[in-house]
Amino acid sequence: MGGSEDGKKGDKQEPLKRKEYEGELKALHGELVKVQLWARHVGAKVCVIFEGRDGAGKGGVIKAMTERVSPRIFRVMALPPPTEREKSQMFIQRYLPLLPAAGEIVIFDRSWYNRAGVERVMGFCSEEQAKKFLATTPFVEKAIVESGVLLLKYWLEVSEEEQTRRMESRIDDPRKVWKLSPMDLESYSRWYDYSRARDEMFEATDTQWAPWFVAHSDDKKRARLNIISHLLSRIPYEDVPREKIKLPKRQKSHDYVEADYARHRVPARF
Repeated sequence: MGGSEDGKKGDKQEPLKRKEYEGELKALHGELVKVQLWARHVGAKVCVIFEGRDGAGKGGVIKAMTERVSPRIFRVMALPPPTEREKSQMFIQRYLPLLPAAGEIVIFDRSWYNRAGVERVMGFCSEEQAKKFLATTPFVEKAIVESGVLLLKYWLEVSEEEQTRRMESRIDDPRKVWKLSPMDLESYSRWYDYSRARDEMFEATDTQWAPWFVAHSDDKKRARLNIISHLLSRIPYEDVPREKIKLPKRQKSHDYVEADYARHRVPARF
């Protein structure tokens, strides 16, 4: 993960123009559709994990990835806090039923790594529980991979300055206010606690069979393109043969008369 081409922190590039960004994204969307068709055709199982600091842009990457594919195949998982029953289970247990079956790509918007990050930093688990999680997770992930799942793990890293700018933008923007909870504010104040937790997580769980890939995301557009492009490079998909599609002729009306069925119309305000 070295070299300027990998988007290292400190790289300075001109912002992408919207037309250039949309053109690159359109091409990547076409490849993601090929992945979808290939996964269904061969029964592939792909699991993608997105982790990172608050405000790092995980949601934007996931939205960019999934806006042109089927939600039945590209399934996004963003779990709520665990129930009392789930708290009594092995921590990773509630995630296992959500792993992909044949022909599915499952995307976790935060994952079992909550235990290594927010739960540890915010005191929702003990240090002993966090240490045990870090010790056992590589073996669980090895079992997942050996079951035939392609497991990809991405960490989005944002600078202190850019995180502050993004968090402040949420305060008065009605579109973003839901992203700024008391938990987010508390997390924001613990930058270095999160840094230490991240470093220890990488040390314990960056394995040969399930490595971490880091993307610096101060430039949202470039981060989205880089991550999707990298993801495509890690999936061994191929073009699936398809029959040429031709629209059939519509049936004749046979004297059908359009009924005045729209008794309740949506007002044309725009």
